[in-house]
Amino acid sequence: MARDDLTLGIVGAGIMGRGIAQVAAEAGVHVIMADARPEAVDEARAFCADMIRRKVGKGLLSATDADAAVERIRGAEPSAGSPYQSLSHCHVVIEAVAERLEVKHEVMAALEGVVDEACILATNTSSLSVTGIAAKVRRPERVAGFHFFNPVPLMRIVEVIGGARTDDGVLVALTDLARRIGHRPIRATDTPGFLVNHAGRAFGTEALRIVSEGIADVGDVDRVMTDAAGFRLGPFEFFDLTGLDVSHPVMESIYHQYYEEPRYRPVGMSAQRLAAGLLGRKTGQGFYRYVNGKADKTPEPPMPSPDTSRPVWVSNRFPKDAANLRLIFEQAGAAVETGERPSPEAMVVLTPYGEDTTTAALAETVDPARSVAVDCLLGLKHRRTMMHTPATAPNIIQSIQGLLAADGTAVTVIHDSPGFIAQRIIACIVNVGADIAQQRIAAPEDINAATEIGLGYPRGSLRFGDELGPARILQILEACHAFYGDPRYRPSPWLKRRAMLGIPLTAPERLA
Repeated sequence: MARDDLTLGIVGAGIMGRGIAQVAAEAGVHVIMADARPEAVDEARAFCADMIRRKVGKGLLSATDADAAVERIRGAEPSAGSPYQSLSHCHVVIEAVAERLEVKHEVMAALEGVVDEACILATNTSSLSVTGIAAKVRRPERVAGFHFFNPVPLMRIVEVIGGARTDDGVLVALTDLARRIGHRPIRATDTPGFLVNHAGRAFGTEALRIVSEGIADVGDVDRVMTDAAGFRLGPFEFFDLTGLDVSHPVMESIYHQYYEEPRYRPVGMSAQRLAAGLLGRKTGQGFYRYVNGKADKTPEPPMPSPDTSRPVWVSNRFPKDAANLRLIFEQAGAAVETGERPSPEAMVVLTPYGEDTTTAALAETVDPARSVAVDCLLGLKHRRTMMHTPATAPNIIQSIQGLLAADGTAVTVIHDSPGFIAQRIIACIVNVGADIAQQRIAAPEDINAATEIGLGYPRGSLRFGDELGPARILQILEACHAFYGDPRYRPSPWLKRRAMLGIPLTAPERLA
């Protein structure tokens, strides 16, 4: 794939095809584009030329290099025999046509009739089985998945997927090609969702479940996941950006393709909103309403003033968390009790992992009517999350919220929830990533790259788990599993074994 005369054929001149053409041409690869609609090729070439020449003005390319890149992209010549006759000398051909199996079968069969025996046939499919696409060709060993993400010039990652009969040399060649065009190749097996779409299952579905249970509203969930957990977009902001007409079918497809695996179970709320046409930005209303393209979000209510009239007692179940909270309360002017048990007047603050406030209060034999819980998983420097039992007195809730917010840090108050908001969403993200590793779908380093580059998470799935501690993630999942009795929260064997052994989630399996 390092040869100077490397020629790449692209079938499909839509948004994906033209993006692939642009990055390949910029990397010195000769490109021939074909499309069932010949004028689409002319439009794609003009688009690529414009995008490439814009880089000159930004100082990213010289005028000479830009002109050379534009010249490397040409259209397939008309032919009476086959629409793909011009691709006969290509070393690799990528199909980027409609996501319908019969269409891809037709394209692959036509390509086999014109290309050389050594030519690699790649599919840019995002949802169909590579094995299924290769099933109708004469030589399935040369067919592989080469899945780019939109927009291709900015999303510098590509999945390299082997089907059941793909030759390993083909995967090596495509991996080399990905690097040549400046993309991070990630190897994945031919499973539903491949790697990136599979790894992204927990973020949205768990957020939907939290809202559907009445634990918090969409604004609270998004604020916690952006301000406290560091995500660029909250789950519902992301749904509105991609559109429920895209997101919900993917959720259902992967769930059913994995034979109703509980970890991927969708929530009825998204189906209902899809039926109502509340798709997101594209329709002007989704989980948020959009005015002139900007989300019209309900502002947070003002934080209550700190109330120092009653003492505060913080559970010492997790000493480090207790010490950090005591300091915050002391700095807010509260009297902090340090005894083994709270006095009858004290407001009780708990720091559970995976438990709700009710379960934690009963486990520590403290008064649920005086108890609240604070999430300490991600530290307390940024937005803080607090929850309470159904029996907690309203004045206790307001008093503790005011004390937590006294230093200017925002505090989100939610109803009782096993794992608050961030704990359960992050634990589910880590668990899905761990099970991808357990199923040998991808290597740990590729799982992290897929979630950081492909999904834009602040940390890769397994890196998140290692930074927070595999044992802590396991604790959260086991507590959620115990409360709900839902196999959705059962820990992956990959996570469980590494947590028990005290080794990182990125630790590979050892072979004798």
